Amino acid sequence: MGKAITGIIDLCNTTGNSHLRWFSSMLESHFEGIIAHATYKIYAGKIAGINNKIKTIRRQGYGYPDDEYFFLKIFDASRHAYVRNEKSHKICD
Repeated sequence: MGKAITGIIDLCNTTGNSHLRWFSSMLESHFEGIIAHATYKIYAGKIAGINNKIKTIRRQGYGYPDDEYFFLKIFDASRHAYVRNEKSHKICD
């Protein structure tokens, strides 16, 4: 994939068109991110969700004794499955 992107960059630079040169410079500046996304398939939504979870834990935890405990809380929160619209109570038959 890296060779294909490099070929596109070279092609854009040889045309001399200002729009294609801008596109090639954008590809060059984001090259590592494009390769990482193609390799690991981590989307921005997952990263944003993790960051949101960390912010929530940080806001709730103004009494944590030290940083190690804070990181343990983050690891513990990441192990639990997310349940959307969880039932408020169980209904027994």
